[in-house]
Formats: sequence, structure tokens, C-alpha cells
Amino acid sequence: MPIFEYKCSKCGHTMEFLEKTRTPKKHKCQKCSSSDLQKLLSGFAVGQSKAAVQACESCPSGPSPTGACSMGACPHSS
Repeated sequence: MPIFEYKCSKCGHTMEFLEKTRTPKKHKCQKCSSSDLQKLLSGFAVGQSKAAVQACESCPSGPSPTGACSMGACPHSS
């Protein structure tokens, strides 16, 4: 079952849910119980080395949304 990430339009809380495909989504915010949720785009995670993750986490600009940091090509480094 895939994991999908949602953000509450009312309070801004983000959460993850396991979802079966082709099943109606009837999720509610875990913080405020609103059903006005927006599905977020998530990257596919493939195993990353611990060193790459630590280096990316220490980057002042934060991790790269493209995953370039984990491939040794941090777009934030000069």
C-alpha cells in the first residue's frame, strides 16, 4: 500500500496515510478534524547513504527537493 502525504487547508498540519488504490479517501486532519485536505507531491525514496543524509541536513538551505544532495551533487554547495 502506498503512503500519501496530505496538508490540512485549515490549520496547515501535514500527515501521512496508507491508502489502497481506487479506494475513496475519507481522511480527516489529525489535529483539527477538518476534512479539507490537500494531497502533496512526495518524492520517491530510494536508499540513501547516512553520510549523504547528514550532509544534506546540515546544509543551510535544507535538503534539495530533487535529491541531488544524496547523489553527491548538492545544488547548494559552491
